[in-house]
Amino acid sequence: MSRQPSRLATPAAKRLSLADVSSKGSGLPNRYILHGVEKIGKTSFAAYAPSPIFIETRGENGLETLIDAGRLPEIPHFPEVQTWSELLSCLDTLTKDEHKYRTVVIDTINGAERLCHEEVCRRDFNNDWGEHGFTSYQKGYDVSLADWRQMLSMLDTLRETRKMSILCLCHTRVKTFRNPEGADYDRWSPDMNDKTWGLTHKWADAVVFVNFETFVDQKDPKRKGKASDNQQRIMFTERHAAYDAGNRFGLPTEILLGNNGQEAWNAFRNALTEARKTTQPAPAGEKASV
Repeated sequence: MSRQPSRLATPAAKRLSLADVSSKGSGLPNRYILHGVEKIGKTSFAAYAPSPIFIETRGENGLETLIDAGRLPEIPHFPEVQTWSELLSCLDTLTKDEHKYRTVVIDTINGAERLCHEEVCRRDFNNDWGEHGFTSYQKGYDVSLADWRQMLSMLDTLRETRKMSILCLCHTRVKTFRNPEGADYDRWSPDMNDKTWGLTHKWADAVVFVNFETFVDQKDPKRKGKASDNQQRIMFTERHAAYDAGNRFGLPTEILLGNNGQEAWNAFRNALTEARKTTQPAPAGEKASV
């Protein structure tokens, strides 16, 4: 009797030749992560991305509130997802079903991380969050990375299949940075586990941080300044000691975002367009969408 091949057998590797070498880019839409302080306008910004559809995680209902208040037009969105499997189901639906959406917005990605951890705790640790379960030697966070990679892979498949941009919103927090070159210091970082964030940061094409900048009136340099009423929302695009950011597009280090979501998105889009003009032009037919 012949032995049946194992289902886990590794498929024969294709031998690559010089004919497989390419000098072109992918031509795919971009993957963005925006983190910022509370009520800075993350949802309003994303609402003006090209043909967006929102996936809201449990407890993140800011989009509906803004629509009800007349601050935003009606924006397509899935019902608030309650579980990890519901989140993955949304991505699967957008990948397989015909539609005209061009941007998927995950509001928020730290909310998605919580759903992932809950699923892993239920499946692998019998719903035990204690020292003998999920948090034992940080095992739960390590196990969750495989599930998180699956979600990032599904987002990439959606990006490739439907040519959709990916925009992930994230809450931020002040966290102590362990500085290997000197004293530790506090900085703004996405409100996620370090291991999950490490994977996500590498995956994204751009990580941007949004905050208010308050101007100080200081007529007498010998006295403490007084904060003025003039505040501006600013997007920061490059890594800084005070915040986590970075991009692959050559964006200016700071982008003024204006007074509303429409102005904010337009400012970001225009900065991205200008950045492309100063870099090597894409080959004909390889222009990527915003």
